[in-house]
Amino acid sequence: MSKNLLKFLFLLVTAVPIFAQKKNSFDLICERTSSVMAYKDLPKAIKTADSLYMSAQTPLEKIKCLMLSSELYHHAGEFKKAICYSENAHSIACQINNPEWMAAVTRLLARQYRQVGLYERSKKYILKGLEASAKITDFKKSNETAGLLNQEMAFYEMEMGNYSNAIQYIEFSLKYFEKINTDNENRTTAASYQLLGDVYFRLNDFTLSENYYRKAEGLLKNGSCTLGLVYNGLGGIRLKQKNWKDAEIYLKKAEKIADTSKSLKLKKAVYSNINDYYEGTGDNDKASLYAVKYVHAYDSIAARNQSFAMKDYDHLKTKVNKKGGQMNLVKNTAIIVLFTSLVGLVAFFRIKQKRQRSKFRNIIRAQLNMISNKTHYPFKKSDDSEFSNISVEEIDEKDPESGRRRNDSLMTSETESKLLELLEDFEKGELYNNKGMSLSFLAGELNTNTKYLSYVINQHKSADFKTYINRLRINYIVDKLINDEKYRQYKISILADECGFSSHSKFAAVFKAVTDYSPSAYIKYLDAENPSDKDVRFPEND
Repeated sequence: MSKNLLKFLFLLVTAVPIFAQKKNSFDLICERTSSVMAYKDLPKAIKTADSLYMSAQTPLEKIKCLMLSSELYHHAGEFKKAICYSENAHSIACQINNPEWMAAVTRLLARQYRQVGLYERSKKYILKGLEASAKITDFKKSNETAGLLNQEMAFYEMEMGNYSNAIQYIEFSLKYFEKINTDNENRTTAASYQLLGDVYFRLNDFTLSENYYRKAEGLLKNGSCTLGLVYNGLGGIRLKQKNWKDAEIYLKKAEKIADTSKSLKLKKAVYSNINDYYEGTGDNDKASLYAVKYVHAYDSIAARNQSFAMKDYDHLKTKVNKKGGQMNLVKNTAIIVLFTSLVGLVAFFRIKQKRQRSKFRNIIRAQLNMISNKTHYPFKKSDDSEFSNISVEEIDEKDPESGRRRNDSLMTSETESKLLELLEDFEKGELYNNKGMSLSFLAGELNTNTKYLSYVINQHKSADFKTYINRLRINYIVDKLINDEKYRQYKISILADECGFSSHSKFAAVFKAVTDYSPSAYIKYLDAENPSDKDVRFPEND
């Protein structure tokens, strides 16, 4: 028999098995790309997912590819692209009658929208997913999907502050998980227990909270994000109990996971608790370090959420424009009239809001005008006495020259004028926020002595040195709160650190003495003048 004939027979014999394997090769490549390549070479995994989509033959294969790309982009931190791919997968899922994949896509979208803070949209997909899960014929898949979607609903209720509803949905999820026995059972059940721990922590039931955290801990493997949240929760309980030793142990474990995780939620929660730990133990330097880490994580989340808010607006405009092409002239006219009215109404409220805010700003700045005003101070006489028992951060020197009058032996009028100019330049900077600020330190910076400096501050600022520095610091943070909305989301301890205070309580006392408001009341007043700022809140700061 010739060699060519042998080759032909070999190909004929192997053709059928190879063809049969082709059916499963697509799923195998998807699985390998997701589980292996994503961690070894993420850019290559994304390219592979795109190539798979181009070769996809059926709607179901396209959905799998789009969901794979979505997960990969989410893993890379590109949340806009991730949701875009998920939405495309949802569009295809709506065209086919497959409840299993409809539930899978809607669950993915619900989780992604939750993670960017769009909770109502997340709820919409949760309800759609629950409806699809009830139609899944496979018993295990139906119950697992329903359990995961009930978890998502619990997250939604927690964000809305409905903790009793959240508990109910978590218990539903656990009942669904009890009916099945899958490889993911431990991980999904642990997530429900961790969530219950969070809920009871917020309800200040630390015994129940710890019990559920312990249940979750027993089901989880090292390094998982959920385990990081569990350790952070246990550390938070110890902080509440002022058990600093155990708090440190758990928070170090949580930090180890957070530092290697891409979860901004985990990082922010952990850094917030570690900041509280060091503040509670009096290590102000480390407290400041973790305050900065917390702010970075917060800013990343805020930027991400803001980008999605803008995307929603663009999506809405596109949607309206598409529909507009299909409407008749009467409908278009009605829309134009309504849109014009809406714009006018929005403009009216914006102008009103701006005037109210400007009025409020002017009131506060009038209160604080004593810093630059040389002759008139609107503070009541008792304000200085309110400062007498408040120590300025790191300022220990007494001010013995407070009641002294200038004479020829003290300084010349030229020296006094020059020193006053230097002080005005000093007020324009931010050096007063230095935690090492003191009378002798500032005298050295201005190339003068403490007697001259003390005299000029008393004569021209109507305050002793400590009060003068405190007012500058509060003025600085007030400007930040008014002009930069993100500062209103920060913890009070972070605001204190920003303007040179090492203690939350001292900052609050000085703030109240200067402005007649507590920091939290002041922020609430500003938010009341600008309700749009209330969209994003971070519960670990409460």
